[in-house]
Amino acid sequence: MSVDTTGDRPGGAVAAVKEKGEDVVSATQQQVSAKAHELGGEAAIHVREQLDQRSTQAGEQVQAIGHALGSGVEQLRTEGMDVPAKVVAEIAQRAEELGGYLQSARADQILGDIEGFARRRPWLTAGVGVVAGFLASRFVKASGDRRYEGAGRSGDGYAHRPQASLPAGGA
Repeated sequence: MSVDTTGDRPGGAVAAVKEKGEDVVSATQQQVSAKAHELGGEAAIHVREQLDQRSTQAGEQVQAIGHALGSGVEQLRTEGMDVPAKVVAEIAQRAEELGGYLQSARADQILGDIEGFARRRPWLTAGVGVVAGFLASRFVKASGDRRYEGAGRSGDGYAHRPQASLPAGGA
């Protein structure tokens, strides 16, 4: 007659605890994953709302620039500068069209259009990214230089710092 004593042995108890621990870890991972997915969805909604607001504001500003350029076209024509007037008129028209697009388009449409452009012209997109990165680095460098100039830099390029005093009787 054989009796199963697996549950009575210490090894059986360890296996049961290990299995229970794995179940708890698995359930926790699922909860964390669900929460992260939920937060990601909320963040995406917030980003889209911000894009809608900012694109509308930018559209209004670009249209105002287009109107200002358009009013300058007549002055150029009265001064006999027809070629520059045509160029400025074209720029004004494009600015007004872009402003209208930014005001009326929703975030999903804008993001889709940007994605489509990047897929059609990947090299141009990469070039724009390089130029934007270069300009951002120059801006950061220039703002850092101004910050240090205001913090007491002298003409020799070194900031003035208080010198530690030597102990009495020391060289």
